[in-house]
Amino acid sequence: MPRLAPLVKRVATISLHTSPLDQPGTGDAGGMNVYIVEVAKRLAGLGVEVEIFTRQTARDLPATVELAPGVLVRHVTAGPYEELSKESLPGQLCAFLSGVLRTEAMYEPGRYDVIHSHYWLSGQVGWLAKQRWGVPLVHTMHTMAKVKNLLLAEDDRPEPAVRVLGEDQVVDVADRLVANTQAEAEELIHLYGATPERVSVVNPGVNLSVFRPGSAAEARDRLDLPRDAIVLLFVGRIQPLKAPDLLLRAVARLISADPALRSRLVVACVGGPSGNGLARPTHLTELAETLGIADLVRLAPPCPQHELADWYLAADLTAVPSHNESFGLVALESQACGTPVVAAAVGGLRTAVRHGVSGVLVDGHDPREWARVLRRLIDRPEWRGSLSRGAVAHAAAFGWSATAARLSEVYTRAMTATHRLPTAVNR
Repeated sequence: MPRLAPLVKRVATISLHTSPLDQPGTGDAGGMNVYIVEVAKRLAGLGVEVEIFTRQTARDLPATVELAPGVLVRHVTAGPYEELSKESLPGQLCAFLSGVLRTEAMYEPGRYDVIHSHYWLSGQVGWLAKQRWGVPLVHTMHTMAKVKNLLLAEDDRPEPAVRVLGEDQVVDVADRLVANTQAEAEELIHLYGATPERVSVVNPGVNLSVFRPGSAAEARDRLDLPRDAIVLLFVGRIQPLKAPDLLLRAVARLISADPALRSRLVVACVGGPSGNGLARPTHLTELAETLGIADLVRLAPPCPQHELADWYLAADLTAVPSHNESFGLVALESQACGTPVVAAAVGGLRTAVRHGVSGVLVDGHDPREWARVLRRLIDRPEWRGSLSRGAVAHAAAFGWSATAARLSEVYTRAMTATHRLPTAVNR
């Protein structure tokens, strides 16, 4: 029986400020990078070609790189061949847009069926490309200035007015807005005035073939961690938004209340300085020394996914104390490995973690409350075991293939609304 071929044949993905080729966990590379890479690969598996436009940050980078079959990364010259802060990038929007438009002009009209922009800077480029190409713009915020400014860490600085204005503009012009969770959809509607019919909820996923249960003992051997230790893990960029300092302060309280814990605890922090954290790259080391727990803290640089899986397997608990997360891929990766999560009850973490089943959500960022929750979990291995089983089951529902399939539906609806309807074919 003939069936309608997928409407989407090729997507232009815009990721201006961070490359999908960068290692997540440092600089501006994080969950968004993982999202773009994993979705692109799964879309290619569905027969949808993806071309990712990103800024060239080194002179010797090739113009194009095949990330995977059906996924092409295009490096666009815009500004100096070096990393630029997000505050400096608005000055390169015209140059970046020019490079994107030149690329499309090399081909017959209609090369791209839809544009998917990520983060507001990319949305600005997508806005103008959409008008030039006559194709729909789908946009994913990932983080939002108005939300971040409502939930600032004590030593963080507010997002600038230019970003707020830029996000308002992108929300106004996008044909479809993709929210990671229902809570984010409501923020888009209530804080940015997005019309509900243009907002689609698509949960991010997790690579279930990489992040899966395994031997904690073997993982600890590979990482040179004691087999009998209680290992508390933080994974992410070292910056105020992610609040790794909260975990250290909570651990200091644990040790103060029970000095015998010192011989059993290891606090592992995997990631590199980013954003505001770049101004104080040794902050965690200095804080650990000030708190008197430097002997318990092990700092490790960002690492590829297969090595990161070892850290999750080796940990008893993963802490995600962020002041805000649009979703929280770290929480999902940890749970997929069977490691329960203690997370702040904010943003997408309330979806990524199922309270009392796959982990524990903590209201607020009081080190005393975090210490109390951590102590209860440390003292009750049977509870951790139950949460571990729940974590694996919860994460299993969040595969990247489901994310890509849902996004392809969003693309199709956007194209249908703009009357870009390819002909049905037999397959």
